[in-house]
Amino acid sequence: MRKKKKNSLLDNLFYFINVIVATALSLSYFLAFISPKTVPVFSVASLAVPFLIIINLCFFVYWLFKLKKHLILSGLILFLGWLSLPPFVKFSSKNTARNTDVKVMSYNVRMFNIYKWIDEEGISEKIIDFITEKDPDILAIQEYHHSEKRDLHFPYSYYVPKSKKNNFGLAILSKYKIINKGSLDFENSANNAIFIDILKDKDTVRIYNLHLQSLKLNPKKENFGEANSEKLIGRLKDGFQKQASQVELFLQHEKDWKKRKVICGDFNNTAFSWVYRKICKNKKDAFDVAGSGFGKSFNYFFPMRIDFILTDEKTTINNFKTYTPKLSDHFPIMSRVNFE
Repeated sequence: MRKKKKNSLLDNLFYFINVIVATALSLSYFLAFISPKTVPVFSVASLAVPFLIIINLCFFVYWLFKLKKHLILSGLILFLGWLSLPPFVKFSSKNTARNTDVKVMSYNVRMFNIYKWIDEEGISEKIIDFITEKDPDILAIQEYHHSEKRDLHFPYSYYVPKSKKNNFGLAILSKYKIINKGSLDFENSANNAIFIDILKDKDTVRIYNLHLQSLKLNPKKENFGEANSEKLIGRLKDGFQKQASQVELFLQHEKDWKKRKVICGDFNNTAFSWVYRKICKNKKDAFDVAGSGFGKSFNYFFPMRIDFILTDEKTTINNFKTYTPKLSDHFPIMSRVNFE
């Protein structure tokens, strides 16, 4: 009897926690519709959506094995999320290829490890070797550090340093001729967005490289619940507000472009955010169309997909992959797209 009572108390405690995380997840479904400028703290919560999904899934499996009707709560919340949210995980992928495909890669290289964040020799050379092996036609790089000694072997390129004092910024490298280029020049930020227009056969295609305001998350130094969590949340709120302004500037810029386009970059936010919903409107997400797994692109302690490749609705997406070389705090992503 005591054992049964103990199990009952434990189940009651677990279900109480289950109710809390299920409620939190259900409320998070509305975060994508609230601008960070309105209630910035809500945007902080959007980062936790993947974690909440995992915890609710664990509760669902726990109650399933115990044959308890408690599984209905998390099961229902997860089902509603599956119907209304971008996919958290994909169980199938599209893997086709055509000779006329364009291979587009996006990669935050963390300045090729010049500050030795990774305690390993030859990281820069390994990044170059990886890119050379995958052989993208278009390469959008965030946190690019410019060096005359570093050659990625692309005939055309556009590099924009953030300032005259700093030798890092954004770059787009291309096998196709660049006929136009520009920078959006985000104010009061080390981040930016740039674009190029390329000639692909008879088409002119615009390629954007976005690097929205960095949140400076570091799982080795900061986590919610620690003594410095208040400072962390304050910094995140400020970062999300800057992201909102940057998204508005980007949307204003891209609305006049009516031809084919590809938007690459590190959004520093998840697919469950206001930022993603605004940018992705009337576009295809390459992971949604052709990806598989979690699409984890940031090396954090739970799956975070914050790097994206998006296209206009007419462009065909034939393939999408997330690679996992541990050469940066981000993982590179690549998609085969076709404009015919």
